[in-house]
Amino acid sequence: MIADVPLTRESFRRLHPISTSRPVSQVPDRVWTDEDWDRIRRGYHARDMDEKWNVFVEGDVLLMHRSWTGHGVYEASFAPVTGGGRKIASAVVEADRERYRSMGDAYDCLMMELIISAIVLGEPAAELRAGLVELTAQASGDQNLPSGVVQHSVLGLRSGS
Repeated sequence: MIADVPLTRESFRRLHPISTSRPVSQVPDRVWTDEDWDRIRRGYHARDMDEKWNVFVEGDVLLMHRSWTGHGVYEASFAPVTGGGRKIASAVVEADRERYRSMGDAYDCLMMELIISAIVLGEPAAELRAGLVELTAQASGDQNLPSGVVQHSVLGLRSGS
């Protein structure tokens, strides 16, 4: 079910802002259409334990929080693009390793796009999912990580809309 009214901070039981932010030097190149931005602005609310992300927009900033802890992980500032659509102009990530263990800017760039594409918009995002598994395998040094386990542990599932 897609919400008609955009989610707000008050839509969630508990949220904790990013405690120590670090700029992300690499952001997705994707330009989201105006229709995508309308859907992104509505946000996403995790519906069960298998979903990992709560997402909402304040102004032009997309906030991505872990659903179980309520901890803010990413904040992405969107800007209009000449000719239509929007793209991420800048972003920050939680730098407190007790709250979130970043694997670097390439990983964070991919995760932001994957959360928006796969979770918020409900796209298959097969290439992004494969990239997640590859970056996780590189960081861990284990090339035999099960794809499904990697995806579920950090991305979670998306309930039907």
